[in-house]
Amino acid sequence: MVEFHVDRGSGLPAYLQLGRQVREAMRLGWLQPGDRLPTVRDVVATSGVNANTVLKAYRELELAGLVEARQGSGTFVKTSLGTAAPEDLGPLREKLVDWVTEARSAGLEDEDIDALVREVLSGGAR
Repeated sequence: MVEFHVDRGSGLPAYLQLGRQVREAMRLGWLQPGDRLPTVRDVVATSGVNANTVLKAYRELELAGLVEARQGSGTFVKTSLGTAAPEDLGPLREKLVDWVTEARSAGLEDEDIDALVREVLSGGAR
């Protein structure tokens, strides 16, 4: 089950944050096809966002073909994302935790780490 967290200071609209969190949970194998997403009421209660915001996030995910709303039953994961085997993710996550710890010890803040990772992912200049 996904527990949503909305960062009001991020500059990213709440519905996009919710959608991103569902996608990340799918990529990490935390959400599988057939899993039920939290109800709109539950998301509102735990994250403090408006019900229309949750509905917009779920609608966007549905339009992307990732989830399916079933009348009276809820919203369910329709497909999977990610290609890594779950058993491969654990060791990689441990290495990443070590790297992030080292980066923070070197004085990098979260935004610095994010910028560095994005630059590496994009194949930017070295």
